[in-house]
This record gives sequence, C-alpha cells and structure tokens, in this order.
Amino acid sequence: MSKAADDNFEFQKVIVVLGFTLLIIKYLAYWMTGSVAIFTDATESIVNVVAACVGIYALYLSAQPADRSHPFGHGKIEVISSAIEGAMIVTAGVIIIYETIDSFINPGEITDKLDIGLVLIALAAAANYAVGRAAIRKGRKNRSPALEASGKHLCSDTYSSIGILIGLAVVYVAQQMGYDARWLDSSIAAVFGVIIIITGVGVLKRAIDETMDAADEDLIEGVTEMVKEYRHDDWIDVYNLRLIKYGPRIFADMKVVLPRRMTVEEENLESSELVEAICSRYGDSVEISINPEPCMPYHCRYCSRNCLYRSCEFERRLEWNADLLCTSETHAPHGFVTVDGDDKVL
Repeated sequence: MSKAADDNFEFQKVIVVLGFTLLIIKYLAYWMTGSVAIFTDATESIVNVVAACVGIYALYLSAQPADRSHPFGHGKIEVISSAIEGAMIVTAGVIIIYETIDSFINPGEITDKLDIGLVLIALAAAANYAVGRAAIRKGRKNRSPALEASGKHLCSDTYSSIGILIGLAVVYVAQQMGYDARWLDSSIAAVFGVIIIITGVGVLKRAIDETMDAADEDLIEGVTEMVKEYRHDDWIDVYNLRLIKYGPRIFADMKVVLPRRMTVEEENLESSELVEAICSRYGDSVEISINPEPCMPYHCRYCSRNCLYRSCEFERRLEWNADLLCTSETHAPHGFVTVDGDDKVL
C-alpha cells in the first residue's frame, strides 16, 4: 500500500468512528426534543455511517496492486463507492421529506429540552465540519474520489445542521414567548431534505463523470505546466495528451515529435526525462506512456537542432497550452500549424 493510499485509509477510519459517535449524539438529541428537524439530521447520520463503511472498504481495495484480472489496478472501486454514497444521500433526503409531510399532517410535540438538543447538534456540526474539510483536502491531495466524497458529505451535513440550528433557535424563542411554532420545525426539515437530495445528485453526477473518464481540467493543466517547465529543445511537439484516473492512480499517454535522426537510445533518454518531469510533481501514482515520432520537413522551422536534413531555417518554437497538447494531431500536419486557434499555411 502506497503512502498516499495508507493516509487515505487511516483517515477514513477516523470518519467511521466520528460517524458512529455523531449518530448516537443526534438521536439522543432527537429523543430529548422530539424535533422533526433534528430527526432529519440524525437520519442523514445513518447515511454517513454506512457510506463511511463502504468508503473504507473501497479505499482498502483501491490500494491493492494491479494484477492479471485488473491490469490498471483497483482504483475504479472508489468511483463505485462515490456513486453508492450519492444514491444513499438522495434516499435519505426522500425519507426526510416523507417524514416532514407526515409531521405536517400529524404534528408532534416539541419538548422543553430543545435548548439541550441545540447544544448537542452544534457540537456535532463543529466536529463534522472540521473532519469534512480535512477529508476534502487530503482527498484532493491524494486524488481519492472516495475520501473527497466523504468530506463533501460531512460538510453538507454541517451546512444542514447550521440551518436547522438557526431555525430551531427561532422555534425555541417562540416557545419561550408562548407561541406554537411546530410548523416551522417541519418547514426547516423539508427545506433541508431538498438540499440533501441536491447534494446527493451532485455526488452522483461526479461519479458518473469519473466512470465515463471525463477530462480532469486541473490535472491536464498541471501536466501541461510540467511539460512546459522541463521542455527540451529536442521536444519539437507534444500532442494527443490523454489522462485517465483510476482512484489515486493516473495513467497518461502522449505523443512527442523528436528529430528523426535520433537513435533509439536518444529517444528513450528524452522520453525518460519527460516522464521524470511529470513524476516530479505527481510521484509514483502516475504511469506514463510516451510514443516518440520522427519529425517531418514541415517541423523544421520549429526545431532549433543543428541538422544536415533541415528543409528551412528555424523561426520559433511552438507554444503549448492545455488545449494544444490535447489535440489528436501534431500542430504542423500536412503543411499547416495551429496558431492562436487558426490554421496557418507554413
């Protein structure tokens, strides 16, 4: 298990323990107060616990090395875990709205211990937010969709709790003044039931995008910057950059145009240095496949190498950006080159 995978797994253990602890605290607050809004918070905590348990298994499995049956590793299990968590969040929101409708029809009593319940929910919200933000940071750093999804779930739970706290504070004040504000309790629960559903749909969408290998723009920009920073004069062109994420693992593929008179040994050295440049930023979590291609006569004006086979003088280097590196053809195909989005005749 790599250091990043081990960090993710250990942090997910913290999330599991926190989930069980806060579940008990929130149901205690519901039992003490009878508040439907607090019930919604407690119900979402059940989802937190189950999702955290699914997540810890996903992180364990994704850390296993590639084998004959899974040559690209087991990282996709994290995407499946995120999808399960998104579906569970949506389910929790539907249950909450159902209970809210029932509470409008058959309103229950809110006890005089509402103040104690509010304190318990406030403590739970603070713990959720602290751990959730830490999980998001670690998940992004280690490129773990499962850990990042867990962190976002905890933070969405916190935002729900804050809204519930504000609403129930109004209910508590109304109670002290002798007003019946049970309808507000149910209304708060309904609003946050909808918010929870929206959060779940967002997690599901992210999981679907990852399943379909949607482009990670931040990752593409990062690789592009590394290629530009470590660029050699012999790297005439780089194109057809493709990146696929399997959990914390990144698989990169690209084509590099090199001087056609280079030996295989020289090509291998150039490819190795390009791999080294990218790995300097992303570590051993990235696997890179580079396909060297020989230059053509129309590349000469973009190559500064001293060459006996030059067809024209060197003019300038091709300036790369993320869009250019992701194109499927070299940037000087068939006598044309893409410059500022327009095809120019060479």
